[in-house]
Amino acid sequence: MARRLPAAVLASLSVLTLLFLAACTAGEGTKQPPDADNSRRIVVASGQDVTGKNGIRQQLIDMWNAEEGPQGFEARLVELPGSADQQRSQLLGALQSGSAEYDVVNLDVTWVPEFADAGLIRPLTDAAVKSPEDIIPSVDRTSYWKGKRYAVPFNSDAGLLYYRKDHLREAGVSRTDLSGGVTWDELRDQIDAVKGHFGSQGTEGWSTQLAPYEGRTVNAIEAFTSAVPGLRLTDGDGEYAATVEQLTAGVAELRERTAPPYTLDEASESREAESLSAFAEGRTTFLRHWPYVYPTLHETYGEDLGVTRLPGKAVLGGQNLAVTSSTSEQRAAKAAELIAFLTDLDSERCLLRAGFAATRVSAYQEPGTAPRCRHAPAYAETPSASPTGEGTVRLPPDRIADGVSFSRDILLPALREGVHRPRTPLYGAVTHTLITELDALYGPSPGEGRADDTEVAKRLDEALKEVLPG
Repeated sequence: MARRLPAAVLASLSVLTLLFLAACTAGEGTKQPPDADNSRRIVVASGQDVTGKNGIRQQLIDMWNAEEGPQGFEARLVELPGSADQQRSQLLGALQSGSAEYDVVNLDVTWVPEFADAGLIRPLTDAAVKSPEDIIPSVDRTSYWKGKRYAVPFNSDAGLLYYRKDHLREAGVSRTDLSGGVTWDELRDQIDAVKGHFGSQGTEGWSTQLAPYEGRTVNAIEAFTSAVPGLRLTDGDGEYAATVEQLTAGVAELRERTAPPYTLDEASESREAESLSAFAEGRTTFLRHWPYVYPTLHETYGEDLGVTRLPGKAVLGGQNLAVTSSTSEQRAAKAAELIAFLTDLDSERCLLRAGFAATRVSAYQEPGTAPRCRHAPAYAETPSASPTGEGTVRLPPDRIADGVSFSRDILLPALREGVHRPRTPLYGAVTHTLITELDALYGPSPGEGRADDTEVAKRLDEALKEVLPG
């Protein structure tokens, strides 16, 4: 039988849910843009910070302001309400109409081609990025469009596989530490053992995000690129580059890895919050999710929580900082300096300690050789490292097994080998097409009568050809 969680665990998970909602919805007191006549203020527009009120992004901006001093420029963070799609629409509308004086915008990695192609952000010089050779190459490629750098990676993201070690132990599974990696066949064997032990009323296998939104696109790209190594739906110019045969293999892989009896039935209607709840309530043993949930899940389950890389490919997420084309030359130069500060080695170390995926290789080095987090005292390595005397934030241990580091051995390789979603100024149309056409796998008519893999692939191929050039 599925087990009820104790009150302390439920309370901890409630905090995690609030953090997740903070990333998706507007909170009270959302800051508004300052008066456009303030010529010495740099306005940074971003989605809300999942690390909470006065989160890591605000702390980094506060440190930059302190270093600028009272006679220098002042950066101000404006947090946009709503979902990612709503934030994109707000930014596009504001920049195209000139209704908001934003100098720096924090863009989802999939938006960079669109904003660059529309002339809303400007190409960046070397002044905006320190030690570019230190940025993880796969992550840095999200900053470019048609050979020009338009942004600098701020924080990255890649899907990970979380699992319950206590479920595996109770089921008598011999291998309960999967930190070295796992294949889909091995994962199915683990699920069979767990289901066999707990029975039909117990825990299911795994859950992910297959509702008709961006999560479905992410899962699809992970399956497609796992089935067809090197597959790209678009080329470097944003033109359509796939074939029906490639799409057929991808659809078959997606159907197989998300089909019953291994996948939780409600996964087809789940987003991040719902899939996380299913895992937290013990209704699944495995979960595909993002790195930011690791700290609170570890605080809740301790040594019973496991985390490893996804079988196959993982999609890259994250946000990049760009300078708007509408800002003045003087403010643009200062905005580039701000971006260089927010993405330097020290800032990336702070972001990693706060729960984000850092974009620099050096942030993942052994303690003592990695840059220290000095820009955000609350996330300093030791209390003595905080110049203000503030206590450090409670963080989960980086060691997850003997000799295994969560950040260095799990997260960093996932980022290095992460795959991109289609890079095109028409990404909104592409992801809508994927979500719509793949509804044949997850729509309201399960069971008999569903289209086979080739039929789904042909329809998807035709639909993508209608929205993409080439």
